[in-house]
Amino acid sequence: MHGNICFYHQRVGVREVAGVTLGGAVQFWGPVHSSHTSDDVTEPYATEKMSRVPGGYRALSRPFQAMTVDFNNLQDLENIAAGKVCRISLPVNEQGKLDALMTWFVLQLDDEHSLSTGPSEETCWEQAVYPVQNFLDEDYFVSPGDTVVLDVSCPDCYLRMDIVTVSKAGDVDSGNIGNVSDSMILGNEAELCDALASLHTVNTQDRLQQKCILESSEMALLNNVKYHESFKSAIGKVVSSLIPRESCSSQSINSDPMNEEDPPQPATEVPLYVLDVSEGFSILPLIAGQLGHVKSYSSVEKEQHCVALEKLSERNGLAKETLEFWLSQLEADDDVLQRPKSDDMWSIIILDVIETCGLIRQEVMEKAAIARCLLQSGGKIFPQSVVMHGLLVESQSLLQESAVQGTDPTLGFSIAPFINQFKVPVHVFLNLSTLPCVRLSEPVALLRLDLMNPYLNSSNNELKVRICKSGQVTAVPFWFHLHLDEDISLDTSSDTSHWKQAAFILETPLQVEQGEELLLAVHFQNSNVSVTLKRSSL
Repeated sequence: MHGNICFYHQRVGVREVAGVTLGGAVQFWGPVHSSHTSDDVTEPYATEKMSRVPGGYRALSRPFQAMTVDFNNLQDLENIAAGKVCRISLPVNEQGKLDALMTWFVLQLDDEHSLSTGPSEETCWEQAVYPVQNFLDEDYFVSPGDTVVLDVSCPDCYLRMDIVTVSKAGDVDSGNIGNVSDSMILGNEAELCDALASLHTVNTQDRLQQKCILESSEMALLNNVKYHESFKSAIGKVVSSLIPRESCSSQSINSDPMNEEDPPQPATEVPLYVLDVSEGFSILPLIAGQLGHVKSYSSVEKEQHCVALEKLSERNGLAKETLEFWLSQLEADDDVLQRPKSDDMWSIIILDVIETCGLIRQEVMEKAAIARCLLQSGGKIFPQSVVMHGLLVESQSLLQESAVQGTDPTLGFSIAPFINQFKVPVHVFLNLSTLPCVRLSEPVALLRLDLMNPYLNSSNNELKVRICKSGQVTAVPFWFHLHLDEDISLDTSSDTSHWKQAAFILETPLQVEQGEELLLAVHFQNSNVSVTLKRSSL
């Protein structure tokens, strides 16, 4: 199948981000990939509720039966456990980019009853998604008449679907490779076929590239072009504003304007120090380093991430001394937020404020307070401020996914009172753009946090929200605008954002009428936000 935004967290889809070239030095892989070894127990798939992925998806083939398991047939179970492979030749019916294979199950309970976990069914199940990563760019694009050859197996309790090759229309016929009944082959034979088939898809340059495994959130961030372009612009403003001041200061020290015999000396190059304390893999230090007159410090922890950044730095022509790894210069128990040198201060400190799931990170304001004390005059914290936005919605889907509804027994057992003791008031990892809901109000600003002046923030805010459509308020979805400066901001609810959104679930749904005003109270404490909603008194 072909998907747009939904697979940005599985494969790098850009060759250059904010002036940083990604190709040629590092090969990025997501945590989910089809290549595996005999002792690999990593899940070869991700899971998605495909009916709710932003941008949707398009099926490039008709549904096909990948594997049948008869749990009452011992021989069948032994064959599967032995790792035997079913090779399938799958015709392509639609033109598009081959992003992934999607699977679901039909559970045949008996001759009359069955359950499907398919994407068109309203169930609690998600679908398994096998991202395609190990093909060249030209192999990703398929047309009607092409054939995708794949191996299906279940050697380690995980269903595996490995693409062997993509045969273009008009290629030499590969024989009866698609005959499922005749294509059960031993695992070691399948591995040999895979190696032979992949000879034309892997070139020498790919083998020489540094392989770097990124988490899904890191992959999605790397694909977020607007995020990096925005940071590049904001960092550039600070750098350009501080460089003249530094040069003038250095020149005044090195020359005496009253001594005509003393010729002016060139300004001493005092670098601007930039610290990026983003969680996980981040190329912001490279973006800052390309602006010149900057010494960038990265806080990445994993060795493979450090190697990847070094390779990218070299690939993009940065001087070796431009990039430093901050954690390697600290003692094991040292706080990350401290001066770069005893006599210097940071020009820019980049904080990771919002988690991928849609919540504010813990101890954000405490870190901002420390960071503020470590800035030179004219230095900045990014983002400078964060504004939380939200709206009122009616969503039965959120209710059903957050708690057991009703008091009726389930199969004769009263489970709701017990299960609902463990429900949480906030639902995370939402895609607001595809969430089944009715919007009952316009978006409003709920809370503002100033990271440059963290001690001036208020922990409480009350505002009136006007109802624009009658209904039942069940939840308050929320997201954030990250203001890097007065002109540049990032919206965590954007379709191209790597962030998800979250929602407060009301304990008791509230029936409202159009034109009515409600009082929404927001409380912020210890990096946690809570809301209460009640009718506004006249």
